Amino acid sequence: MSSFGKPADVPRWVSLGLVPLVNLIAAFILAGLVVLVIGEDPIRAVQLLISGAFGSFVNISFTLYYATNFIFTGLAFAVAFHCGLFNIGSEGQAYIGGLGVGLVCLWLGAFLPWPVLLPIAIVAGCLFGAAWAFIPAYLQAKRGSHIVITTIMFNYIASAVMVYLMVNVLIAPGQQSPESVPFEDWATLPTVTEMLAAIGVPFRRVPLNLSFIWALLCCVAVFFFIWRTRWGYEIRTVGANPQAAVYGGISVSRNMILAMAISGALSGFVGLNEIMAVQERLLLNYVAGYGFVGIAVSLMGRNHPVGIVLAAILFGALYQGGAELAFEMPLITREVVVVIQGLVILFAAALENMFRDPIENFFKRRGARAEAVAAE
Repeated sequence: MSSFGKPADVPRWVSLGLVPLVNLIAAFILAGLVVLVIGEDPIRAVQLLISGAFGSFVNISFTLYYATNFIFTGLAFAVAFHCGLFNIGSEGQAYIGGLGVGLVCLWLGAFLPWPVLLPIAIVAGCLFGAAWAFIPAYLQAKRGSHIVITTIMFNYIASAVMVYLMVNVLIAPGQQSPESVPFEDWATLPTVTEMLAAIGVPFRRVPLNLSFIWALLCCVAVFFFIWRTRWGYEIRTVGANPQAAVYGGISVSRNMILAMAISGALSGFVGLNEIMAVQERLLLNYVAGYGFVGIAVSLMGRNHPVGIVLAAILFGALYQGGAELAFEMPLITREVVVVIQGLVILFAAALENMFRDPIENFFKRRGARAEAVAAE
């Protein structure tokens, strides 16, 4: 049996590539029917969606900007999932992680340039996100509280904490909007626009920034940690069979806490992309559902960094292309775009096994026939 519980004679590419592709096609077929019902041309809608996401360097930049957040939250969910934990708390962990990033930029931005400030901001986002994930992890490991319930509750607690801080503590003097003062110019993360301007190439301002490179580096780090280290092996063992892990001398509670802390740290890096690079100040509601979409990104990517990057780009394209679609086709409102995104999430995550058995049975029968012919 493979790590996903599939028969060994089913090719690996069927699970990792074909099944997600079929789910994605089914989602877009159903979305096309929705577009047709409201009176628009589904073929033109697909063309606008693709061109809106990839039709120009500006559009690609926005797609990759959204994908950056999905990579962080997708990796966060994947690490916890490999330990058998369903972390629903990336939203709150990203919120608190962004608070850590913002505080560093506010307090140290006046003294340090961004090359010095960036490592400190990374550490702060990491520690704040990990600390917020540690509490539900401890409650699960030591007290038996279900991780799904506690992480959902901590999302709401994080939101309440941020509202209090932004309204009563960190709000800029003399204004009613719950935002901090802007960061110093040298305390922000350079965007592609600024990097091109530095070499004499003027370009329209886009949100894509250096945090995308950091997200890709995190993918490499997660791969080596999960599949090439003793700690990763222990985490996967606990996720596969806790009883066997105990028999082998592996601490289940320690690895649960470790996996959740790493998960929270990865979620906290959303603050680099949103707070340090794009918003350039602390404010409310900047997470915008990235933590929840990260669950679908991870499941669609089979909890593997390569798959997560591909799924993150897909969802980034849906976000960016969907905005262009709503602008170009008046009958397709923002709510219809959300329905299309929801259908992809539904088929990619909740209904991911709908087509699995028929597809795998086809390849099993095909393999059996091939073996029978070879034996004659």
